[in-house]
Amino acid sequence: MDFFIIYGLTIIALIITLIAQGFVTSTYGKYMQIQNKRQLTGEEAARYLLDKNGLKNVAVVEINGYLTDHYDPSRKVVRLSKKVYEGTSVASVSVACHECGHAIQDKQGYVFMRIRASLIPIVNFSSYAGYLAILLGVLFGATNLIWLGILSEVVILLFQLVTLPVEIDASKKALKELDYAHFLTSKELKQGKTMLTAAALTYVASVASTIIQILRLILMFSGREDR
Repeated sequence: MDFFIIYGLTIIALIITLIAQGFVTSTYGKYMQIQNKRQLTGEEAARYLLDKNGLKNVAVVEINGYLTDHYDPSRKVVRLSKKVYEGTSVASVSVACHECGHAIQDKQGYVFMRIRASLIPIVNFSSYAGYLAILLGVLFGATNLIWLGILSEVVILLFQLVTLPVEIDASKKALKELDYAHFLTSKELKQGKTMLTAAALTYVASVASTIIQILRLILMFSGREDR
């Protein structure tokens, strides 16, 4: 029975991840094809929002890749992929403003963003060390190492839980700024909200997938101490 539960959980986690990724990719692709009426580029929207919020020191640069857009708080840079930076679509403006939302959070000292930043070094270590600890624990029969590896997954879950409000708040800030600045029409604003909501769902899916992964590991190794 445990065998079917364990592999069933693995399949469920995979399905959740694939559905979330498929949804955000299709939604992004759809609104990337719809041009905003003002023909405003992602770079222009980002620059306006940053300047309006007293963030002239934050640069906006173009980078390669697909959905690689992000804000770098250490260097104070909003990095936008080519299609977002140069594009005039609803998606381009929405994504650009979302990343500016993170810059605004940084300026305001948003508490969850600070917590998230402090967890990054620990999470980077846990991502590599966790499964190594589990593998070594299985090979050498060291139960403590296995549970240490599972604990590292809990750290990753904590990071993901903290990331959720950071991303949701950045989207709220982006939509508020888009509305105030009249960058998008009311219809385009709804489309932008749909796209940013789809993006937020990927983080929800990551949380659900990690919870399932932790449950799977606990089921796999909970009986080892009694053997």
